[in-house]
Amino acid sequence: MQEQEVVKITEAAAFQIKEMMKQNEEEGSTLRVTVHGGGCSGLSYGMGFDQDIKEDDIKLSQYGIDIVVDQESAPILSGTVVDYKESLMGGGFTIENPNAIASCGCGSSFRTAVNAGKPEDC
Repeated sequence: MQEQEVVKITEAAAFQIKEMMKQNEEEGSTLRVTVHGGGCSGLSYGMGFDQDIKEDDIKLSQYGIDIVVDQESAPILSGTVVDYKESLMGGGFTIENPNAIASCGCGSSFRTAVNAGKPEDC
């Protein structure tokens, strides 16, 4: 799987991620984007800073941020765009995943045609 097919971050998301790295003293860390089983619809996203890069992780670099995706999450995340949006109610990351066929009402989980995961209560 080629790098550009896995996950992309927007410039707005990159700015916010860099700010969070500074605030949490995580400069030099890598952003790990993952998919976990769980949530109302069966799968949920995860993002966090990581120093432990595995040999088979897919490695990306965008807007000066190193990003890794594990091999199991990569096909589910293929083509995903991570953005950051501000509104009057505050700001937050948004994830647009072309593989998601449904998401739960609370917006924290999703499912794909191939990987549904095991749903939990919201």
